[in-house]
Amino acid sequence: MDFRVLQTFVMAATTENFHQTAEALFIAQPTVSQHIRLLEKELGIKLFERVGKRVRLTPAGKRYLPHAKGILEQWHNGIEDLIAWRQGYRDKLHLAVSPIIARTRLSHLIHRYTKLYPDVDLSIKLADSVEIGPLVQNGQADIGLTRMVPGELQLSVYKLYEDPVVFAVPHNGGDMEAPLPDWEHELQSQRLLTHNHPVYWDDLLLMLRQRGLSLRTMAVSHVDITKRFIEEGLGVSFLPRSSITRELFENRFIELPTPGLTIPKAASYLLVPKTGISKSVQGFIDILEVLYAPMDVIH
Repeated sequence: MDFRVLQTFVMAATTENFHQTAEALFIAQPTVSQHIRLLEKELGIKLFERVGKRVRLTPAGKRYLPHAKGILEQWHNGIEDLIAWRQGYRDKLHLAVSPIIARTRLSHLIHRYTKLYPDVDLSIKLADSVEIGPLVQNGQADIGLTRMVPGELQLSVYKLYEDPVVFAVPHNGGDMEAPLPDWEHELQSQRLLTHNHPVYWDDLLLMLRQRGLSLRTMAVSHVDITKRFIEEGLGVSFLPRSSITRELFENRFIELPTPGLTIPKAASYLLVPKTGISKSVQGFIDILEVLYAPMDVIH
């Protein structure tokens, strides 16, 4: 079977439109129709039905779609594996990493790893921390570097390091010797940008409200957007210090002390399967053990 035919089928199932399928695959629309007819003839069953100007999968098409996707995935994986082998790679390592860790710590780890293991083909997937545990559990990643402990998953979890969380406000551009503004006044006079980290915000908001502070909040789920909003004067936030090191150094942010408030700390974790650790995975773990010893075992 021509793999282009399967590719056309999967794309048509996604777009539910032969014209859009042709544009996405850079082929003529009659070619799309021809591919679908060839596949239906090969399988001996109708895969699509027309609904106005669109198409939709028949029950048989819905049943065959995951098989077609699996065949295409195996085909692409085989090509990538052969290319990696020709380039001198002898093993693979798939990492799933939270964006904060990727920006602050990952490059140093990759430098050390590739120097020690030049024959390992590395791939890195950025994912929100809540997604990383399932990626490792399902075998889509060999190692996870995350900002939260996953739930009911059969994984080994190690705490790598803790990161202080600090109160960040925009720099006012004034006298560097002037006294710092009062943190409670800043918090109540500006919008508080929340939930840029998956763990500490609920406890932190509870502590702030228990102090009787009047808060106007706005949830912003990504650290980068939070930092941009702070620079634009749209609010203030509590952020891991490692995520704003450059902004503090360049006097774009001010870290305000918060006397009387105990701010929770953010931590980073290593996730690996409980069994079946390959040499490439163990090599990465060995580097982490050197850099962050002792690594506390969570479970």
